[in-house]
Amino acid sequence: MPAAPLALMMDRDAVAAFLDEVFPQIHHGGPGPVVESVGPLTATMRLPYHERHLRPGGTLSGPAMMGLADVALYVAILAQIGPVALAVTTNLSFNFMRKPAQADLLAEARLLKLGRSLAVGEVLIRSVGQDDLVCHATGTYALPPR
Repeated sequence: MPAAPLALMMDRDAVAAFLDEVFPQIHHGGPGPVVESVGPLTATMRLPYHERHLRPGGTLSGPAMMGLADVALYVAILAQIGPVALAVTTNLSFNFMRKPAQADLLAEARLLKLGRSLAVGEVLIRSVGQDDLVCHATGTYALPPR
């Protein structure tokens, strides 16, 4: 028998509002990551193509993709456990696959494990309109006692 679907503690709008409240600096200097959707153990984020996120050559930078992957995992976790500001990154690993297009990036986060004290997940990042990955990331978050 398949497992029952996990209930979300926060929907897309609630997670987005929480991010704006606890990380108001995320949008300073230009658009920051946008919560596209959340689901059971998943989140999709968009990073708008903007000069703030560019490196020489006009491509979106590695640090911009790293931040996008980190926040995508955080959003997937928040949707499941609720507004826990002190869930913190303990590890992130990145494989940059190819140069991103001059377009927005979409990050699809999926939690592989959501335990009492740790969450482990992966993030697939693509340029909008492209099928090929530009980045694959894995990460672990430490969760505070509930």
